[in-house]
Amino acid sequence: MIDRRSLITRSAAMAATAAFGPRLARAADAATATLPFGNGERPLVRYPQKRPLIRQTSRPPQLETPFEVFDEGPITPNDAFFVRYHLAGIPYDLDPDKFTLDVSGKVDRPLKLSLAEIKAMPASEIVAVNQCSGNSRSFFDPRVAGGQLGNGAMGNARWRGVALKTVLDRAGVQAGARQVTFNGMDVPIVDRTPDFVKALDIDHARDGEVLLAYAMNGEALPLLNGFPLRLVVPGFYGTYWVKHVDEITVIDGAFDGFWMKSAYRIPDTDCACVEPGAVPKATVPINRFDVRSFITNLADGAKVAAHAPLVVRGIAFDGGSGIRNVDLSVDGGTTWQDATLGEDLGRYSFRPWQATLTLPPGAHAIKVRATTTAGETQPAAARWNPAGYMRNVIETVSVTAA
Repeated sequence: MIDRRSLITRSAAMAATAAFGPRLARAADAATATLPFGNGERPLVRYPQKRPLIRQTSRPPQLETPFEVFDEGPITPNDAFFVRYHLAGIPYDLDPDKFTLDVSGKVDRPLKLSLAEIKAMPASEIVAVNQCSGNSRSFFDPRVAGGQLGNGAMGNARWRGVALKTVLDRAGVQAGARQVTFNGMDVPIVDRTPDFVKALDIDHARDGEVLLAYAMNGEALPLLNGFPLRLVVPGFYGTYWVKHVDEITVIDGAFDGFWMKSAYRIPDTDCACVEPGAVPKATVPINRFDVRSFITNLADGAKVAAHAPLVVRGIAFDGGSGIRNVDLSVDGGTTWQDATLGEDLGRYSFRPWQATLTLPPGAHAIKVRATTTAGETQPAAARWNPAGYMRNVIETVSVTAA
């Protein structure tokens, strides 16, 4: 619920949404994208600071990256980075010169920091993937409720900001602190909608890797990716990456707000899965990514030359162990061929890879799997949970050689 925000602030955000929100997007020359699942036809739309992206919803905007973007390189361009909101009251009209970050709760010195003061602190940088919990949800079988996303609700960027630990240390975390909560400037537009507040355990919040980022790929954050300040939680799903963050509170208990206690929960099993249609006996908050790998330069159904070298490119990533190897199979997984790993931008980044195959005439299913330095790999069969989270099955691209 809306507790700290004044009626004036809430009304201003609602007015901005009503005035500007519906007019922000325009059709990209009536273009559409066809995603590889039933009812996968989606419009491509342009928002400010964005190239045409796949629209899932318009209020609030949920925009998916066209998958061919991931073949441009391991860093996802700002104008192609996916967009995910839960609340429609987006701060379209915020003034960065008036922005402040409030740090309060179980601290010795409550803080109110301007953006200039934050930028004056020692800066940190990290390359990290932000992936929506429901990325690839549309491929779940049986289908589940929620945004029917393809594989484009993810992106990799070089984030620059101040370590959350630096800010918390300046405030002086008190003994007994257990969690830190984060709130942003986007707000609900109806009272019964819970405000979007997330929490991290205190040790995680102070690990030195979690950032309060103000820059993305060498530029200020795009508005729809959290300008002027957002949380970056390397290796964890995007639900924790709070945008427009302006309130940090240190608490001495476990936060029980809706978006932690009820939403973004996974089955409390080793695979975060249950039998299709089953209800989990117990759940826990979603947390780190599982390992994933994709082929990026071949679309499903592509026609390729037989008896000729076929270059296959892609990306792999996980929740922070780092990628040890990627391999491909064209015989249903009986044998595997190693790919060559590309530039290592850090253990939270996309890792590019490349391999060369020679295929005889006919239909072929090219499978790709990645293995982490911790020995984790992708399952051969897709796992299921009621929310459609954490898909990481071995991906397959079908081609015909002639």
